Amino acid sequence: MKTKVGIIQFPGTNCEYDTQNAFAALGCETQILWHKEDSIPEGTDLLVVAGGFSYGDYLRSGAIAKMSPIMKAVKEYAHNGGKVLGICNGFQVLTECGLLPGALKRNEGLHFISRHHNLKVISKSNTFLNQCDADDILNIPIAHHDGNFFIDPQGLSKLYENDQVLLKYTDEQGKISNPNGSIDSIAGICNKDKNVFGLMPHPERAMESLLGSNDGRRMLEGFLSA
Repeated sequence: MKTKVGIIQFPGTNCEYDTQNAFAALGCETQILWHKEDSIPEGTDLLVVAGGFSYGDYLRSGAIAKMSPIMKAVKEYAHNGGKVLGICNGFQVLTECGLLPGALKRNEGLHFISRHHNLKVISKSNTFLNQCDADDILNIPIAHHDGNFFIDPQGLSKLYENDQVLLKYTDEQGKISNPNGSIDSIAGICNKDKNVFGLMPHPERAMESLLGSNDGRRMLEGFLSA
């Protein structure tokens, strides 16, 4: 049976079709879910909050999207153990609505960053990265203006205690290379229950070597092997 993936679309989302194509290439059944929907289709195995600029990133990135009708259903789905992945703006939305801890601030250099960047896998003891190995170096595109992950010292300590830090920004050798000022160079985290995941880089844009990297396949394939 095919894995059923629902992909949330807000006004301003611009990565929903890239995300759909990525999961379709992995053999999944996909469906775009408009933000005014108030329920999640039965049998959905994974929800993805795709990247882009929901509501033009007014107020703060993700601050308006969190109030969309579908987000109530997303929160209920997650609280019942459903798997949720937030990519870039999706990560911002998940922090804004409280499904993930911390916040995403303006990049330290105050510039939009768009390029490939290396990531080190910190933890693979989760659905998302179970096809990777700890300390693997991945090459994944980043494209964001507000990717500076922040959390207070107590929250940061809890992330490490609960094995919630998934990815860090590094160079090709695995040494820290922080593009946006994120605390501890963190690029991706999960919730304590390890069913909600968020990252700023775009694995859906790293599906073919022809486009610079196919490392995104291993990341997304984790959801298919669970």
